[in-house]
Amino acid sequence: MTLFNRRKFLSTSIFAGLAPLGGTEATLHEVSENETGKSKWDLDSPALCVDLDRMERNIRTAHQRLQGSGIALRPHAKTHKCPAIARMQMDAGAIGICTAKLSESEIMLENGIPDVLMTGVNISVPKIRKAMELRKKYKGFIQAVDNPQNAQDLQDAAKAAGIVADVVVDINVARRSGVLPGRPALGLAQLVDRLPNLRFRGILAYDGGVQHVKGFEKRKERNRTGMEPAVMSYDLIKKSGLNLEIFSGGGTGTYNMMAEIPGFTDVQIGSYLFMDHQYMIIGGAANEALYDDFEPSLTVITTIINSNYEKRLVTDAGSKAMTLNQPPALVIGEPDFLYNAGSDEYGTITFERASKSYKVGDKLEVIVPHCDPVVNLYDRIYGIRNDKVESVLPVLARGKSQ
Repeated sequence: MTLFNRRKFLSTSIFAGLAPLGGTEATLHEVSENETGKSKWDLDSPALCVDLDRMERNIRTAHQRLQGSGIALRPHAKTHKCPAIARMQMDAGAIGICTAKLSESEIMLENGIPDVLMTGVNISVPKIRKAMELRKKYKGFIQAVDNPQNAQDLQDAAKAAGIVADVVVDINVARRSGVLPGRPALGLAQLVDRLPNLRFRGILAYDGGVQHVKGFEKRKERNRTGMEPAVMSYDLIKKSGLNLEIFSGGGTGTYNMMAEIPGFTDVQIGSYLFMDHQYMIIGGAANEALYDDFEPSLTVITTIINSNYEKRLVTDAGSKAMTLNQPPALVIGEPDFLYNAGSDEYGTITFERASKSYKVGDKLEVIVPHCDPVVNLYDRIYGIRNDKVESVLPVLARGKSQ
């Protein structure tokens, strides 16, 4: 019997001839120069675009609506994964940004974003060491912790690195992650405060489920009751004498409700600058049918590649360009189109009525179902103003899920 020899296989098979290709892909600078000034309808599709006027208005609107409330903005970069956009948010008055993962944090810090709060926890030894390396280099990096062993591991790594690391305690209000509220949260906060190489900064409490509850008043009540365990934990920690600077959480669906939460300091608003179909249908304070606090700015340009069947079109934007999230994508100008991205490479549109007759080669503009995972599918976002490419925004944290 001949045994498989992996080393020999890799040295003699086709893999041996594979080497990194150099010089064949246009640099971002070249892409920007080639695309700037081009009509968005002339972009090779599928193309991810953001209407800059709308996005900039969304950023301003969030600050204006929270002005005087005592609530600051700490936007979540997991939505856009783009340091250039994070810088726009900081320039508009954000006190910092949030990230979900360590690799995402690294991208933001190394590209000039000074204040980064990582809302996820680092558990493995390599990640904890890497996190402390980042904290040593970037003083504005804050990490989360949700159990005593993790706190001790952070302490050991911080001591080895010769630093004092800033830490927030993540409190479980959505049965996802975080320490149990109440006494367990207090105990963890006190432990962090006692550990000499950790600095207790405050608490996190994020309920993702409440963000998409339909109906403003229903969502508001769900947010109030859902945050009660976090408020109880906040009170216990404050009464214990600990210095609690940060009480962070909330999101696009609840950003304008957080001022009613005692002690709350800043909202981790994310999707607001892009919006998507998921958020548009939850309803707002003034419109129960449509959440119109913010404008949809993120779209995908897609091309019709087949029109052979009656009342059916096929596009070049399937799940690899649009994801499988529900509700379906929205074709701008065609309210009766039902967009299905169920195939990897192809999108399928079915309809009973259309505003015009479509043919192969025609392009459509589509509002995405869920902006966060869609952005993670693209290397760049085309910044559009007056239907022309003004800038190319690199999604540098694309794929940074570690």
